[in-house]
Amino acid sequence: MDTNIKFGTDGWRAIVGKDFNRENVEIVTKAVAQYILEQDGINKQIIIGYDPRNMAKEFAHYSAEILSQAGFNVTVSQEVVPTPVLAFNAKYRNADALMFTASHNPPEYLGIKYIPDYAGPATTKITNAIMENIKNIDSIVFKSLQKPEIKYESFKEPYFKHIESIINFEKIKEYFTREDDDGEIVYDGLYSASIGYFDELLKRNGISCETLHMHHDPNFGGGMPEPKAKYLCELIDLISHRTNAIGLSNDGDGDRFGVINEKAEFVTPNEIIALLLGHLINNKNYSGWLVKTVGASRMLDIIADYYNVEVIETPVGFKWVGAAMREYDVIIGGEESGGLSIKGHIPEKDGILADLLVLEMLAYENKSLWELQEDLRQIAGCTFINERVDIKLLDNKQLEILMNKYSELDKIAGFAVKDKDDKDGVKYYLDDDRTWVLIRPSGTEPLLRIYFESDSREKIEKLKEFFK
Repeated sequence: MDTNIKFGTDGWRAIVGKDFNRENVEIVTKAVAQYILEQDGINKQIIIGYDPRNMAKEFAHYSAEILSQAGFNVTVSQEVVPTPVLAFNAKYRNADALMFTASHNPPEYLGIKYIPDYAGPATTKITNAIMENIKNIDSIVFKSLQKPEIKYESFKEPYFKHIESIINFEKIKEYFTREDDDGEIVYDGLYSASIGYFDELLKRNGISCETLHMHHDPNFGGGMPEPKAKYLCELIDLISHRTNAIGLSNDGDGDRFGVINEKAEFVTPNEIIALLLGHLINNKNYSGWLVKTVGASRMLDIIADYYNVEVIETPVGFKWVGAAMREYDVIIGGEESGGLSIKGHIPEKDGILADLLVLEMLAYENKSLWELQEDLRQIAGCTFINERVDIKLLDNKQLEILMNKYSELDKIAGFAVKDKDDKDGVKYYLDDDRTWVLIRPSGTEPLLRIYFESDSREKIEKLKEFFK
């Protein structure tokens, strides 16, 4: 069967009312059900969650009906739930999960993410098997003699208890309630799924925080549900009028994080991952590996070397990071787009945990975040600048031609190529030992992504000019 359904690095996403419709949701649900049936049998429990997006709840309930009619035991979240909370419950219950979300995509999008019982993103092998089922959907028929009743539950409490076993909330409470300190926590809910989770975890542990945008809105206030500087203007403005406040945020489904320091500056995910690596080693006695994607900063390699930690580099996408975290003893795994997880948690990115770890780090270090960033720069020897340019192309043929052209460069913008890596597209390490370029195709559309990193704005502009 020929459909427009394609699984990217994190599930299938499409525009609601166009490709994301009842027919296609039924196809994807049945394809996933067939995969689960073949792998684990009809007795495998399935849990379903949804973010605040338009029609997410309705499609989640529709999917539950299809799975129940097929004979599966299904439990649906009784409220909006973040992806990491549902993923944790998959592991906690030994269940497979379907999450209705489009994460940080524009409001008109919705998606389905399949989360196996190991609580991380489905691997390429799994999504390929599901895509094969989609091609043969007309031959898939469920002959169940039973139609179990669909259950509705909250997935909060098991997740809350687990997070409280990882994070030292008492330490955070002490730090942010000292009489000699006017430090405060400001949380931008961004109308996201994390509302009622991040703030609730602080509240139940006696920690106060100021909040904004704390109701669910399918249109995300007319903005984007992505915790980047350009979408956190109100939070940045609020922090700029405080003397010692820190700003935190999450994306639409709560798996990514955004952090604003006390100087009202956006702190990059690369810096947060590097700082948290040090925190987990120095303050919590973690040991093991660091996992980063090929698009993450070289600063992470320098900081890992400083702590004598081995680095595993994966292709772009948290499914690769999660797979490495399941295979190796990993302290922290992260990606440059704002996702991370740590040892003892799940192999899925968790923005709620990331925000809490930042607060815990400040409490242990007894320093402001901008001071910790300065310490980081001292160790790294410079400030790394990262940028990405996306080039939209006419078709995959044009994409293939450009990739072939860019795969054999020996000089870029006056720099000699010192080393080359092809685990995901092609990455060139240049001869100043501070600059690299990554060129990789998008997995879902004719789009070329070019990532740049260097230690000066001038070098970045030269690189961009070269590819123009």
